Amino acid sequence: MPAWSLPEFIADVLPSEARKIEELRRILLDLFRSYGYELVMPPMLEYTESLLSGTGRDMGLQMFKLVDQLSGRTMGLRADITPQVARIDAHLLNRDGVTRLCYAGSVLHARPEALSSTREPLQLGAEIYGHAGLEADLEVQELLLAALAAAGILEVRLDLGHPQILRALLASDPAAAARADDIYPLLQSKDRDGIAQLEPPLSARTTEALVNLCDMYGGHELIDVARKRLPHDVRIARALDDLERLCMALPHDRVTIDLADMRGYHYHSGVMFAAYCPGLATDVARGGRYDEVGKAFGRARPAAGFSLYLRDLAALVPVPAARPAIRSPWSEDLGLKAKIAELRRAGEVVVQALPGHASDDKEFRCDRQLVRRDGTWQVVGLEDAVKAAASHS
Repeated sequence: MPAWSLPEFIADVLPSEARKIEELRRILLDLFRSYGYELVMPPMLEYTESLLSGTGRDMGLQMFKLVDQLSGRTMGLRADITPQVARIDAHLLNRDGVTRLCYAGSVLHARPEALSSTREPLQLGAEIYGHAGLEADLEVQELLLAALAAAGILEVRLDLGHPQILRALLASDPAAAARADDIYPLLQSKDRDGIAQLEPPLSARTTEALVNLCDMYGGHELIDVARKRLPHDVRIARALDDLERLCMALPHDRVTIDLADMRGYHYHSGVMFAAYCPGLATDVARGGRYDEVGKAFGRARPAAGFSLYLRDLAALVPVPAARPAIRSPWSEDLGLKAKIAELRRAGEVVVQALPGHASDDKEFRCDRQLVRRDGTWQVVGLEDAVKAAASHS
């Protein structure tokens, strides 16, 4: 195998894509800061107990693990940054009021999430801690829509769901609760026949409710349908009330309801959401409320947030136009060095052509050039530079 080969689903990021990703990262983190979110940078490597706290079994299957030679304990390469941010809020910052945190960094997955996915996604997200009301849910949903708009993606659909509906159904039927691991994937794939044919069969009431969940996908008017077709239960009623309030606060043409979407069921405690946009078969971002994660760090805090993968997002965005730059000859002339430093301090890109090499503009568009005139170095357009060179030849 060649020395330059990389593992499957691991790839280098080349200049044009890297530029898109980095510009998006800066735009989005600046946007988060304008909302009052503080940037944190958790480590890539932690003890597995910390990384898996409150995240369910799926994250353990996605994590690369190794043994720490200093302590002998098992460590993991993070597969998700959200639990780390919850640890920082609960254990390190230890604030009493509302805390807004954001992050951006690489994560590693043992297996790709899809055939077109990388196993080294660049994850970016925002989390708000300390407020149990729906105002926090609404803020992170609006922030996500603003982030996608800042990236140039305006056609976004936000799918809302709620795990407490299924939890209420399972709690009312011990036989169904015992088959929970079989029920989740059937709901996720909206397999009505599979639910109806479970053996041993569930109660007629539970089976009817689960089959009804499979059909409950659509606009905000679906909430009234759910109130009529689902069992009367305090937790179900409260969950539907939460969904209705968020639907009324968000643009109606942007919001859909999917009561059978159970991704994140073990992790979330309240409203879950996923964002979809044209050009991407899977969701571009996911989030929701997860009030119990901080408990593992000694301090359960209300929490809501979202995350997205920047490389997936960047694939939807056109390559930005090459940045204008100034071409400079190579010289040890002190006046030239001073002029280049002055231009760079002013924010200009100055590319020096090394001796014996023609300029090869790829990431930069050199539309001006430094030339020496009347004893000083001046910036002129390329046409003027060509004329000046011809006059001296």
